[in-house]
Amino acid sequence: MKRVGMSNVVARCPWPTVSDALYLKYHDEEWGVPVHRDRTIYEFLVLETFQAGLSWRTVLHKRAAFRKAFAAFDVQRVAHFGARDITRLLHDAGIIRNRQKILAAINNANRFLDVQQEFGTFAAYMWSWVGHRPILHRFRTLNDYPAYTDEAVAWAADLKRRGFSFLGPTVVYAHMQAVGMVNDHTADCFRYRALARTTQQHS
Repeated sequence: MKRVGMSNVVARCPWPTVSDALYLKYHDEEWGVPVHRDRTIYEFLVLETFQAGLSWRTVLHKRAAFRKAFAAFDVQRVAHFGARDITRLLHDAGIIRNRQKILAAINNANRFLDVQQEFGTFAAYMWSWVGHRPILHRFRTLNDYPAYTDEAVAWAADLKRRGFSFLGPTVVYAHMQAVGMVNDHTADCFRYRALARTTQQHS
């Protein structure tokens, strides 16, 4: 009996490309799942920084190379990257070789540590911007998605005040979507319902 692929029977958001298995897996298993582990949060901040002006799909396919290049996203180690590391990263064909973004990732590692020292964890600080629980939107089409929200604008302004770089409202909102601060799966997507139920169970 021929097995029908999931893409034919499961309702999903309109953006993941079914022919791209990695992209589809990211949508189905990771995007929008609430993240509270600081190392993973820093990973997404780095990836979103490098995504600026590019597509997430491009960054996603370089994720393993970024993980290797940035010390498995160990924020303590990245914070101590120096001139030799910057040169190494600028010659690493596996990542996006943009000097400003590389410097931003290192700078943001140091600012990340500052936040940890003040709040105990970066997660505690991050989740305070949405009242410590995901915001549930009810989008139906790609046209419903805003470039950013009021929460993203406010948080981006605070990040800038704290010395973070390359994290404007649009990038911050993309980060919020990725780490589950907002549930931005479309209302008919199977992941929207699953994540909404999880949020209600832990409220």
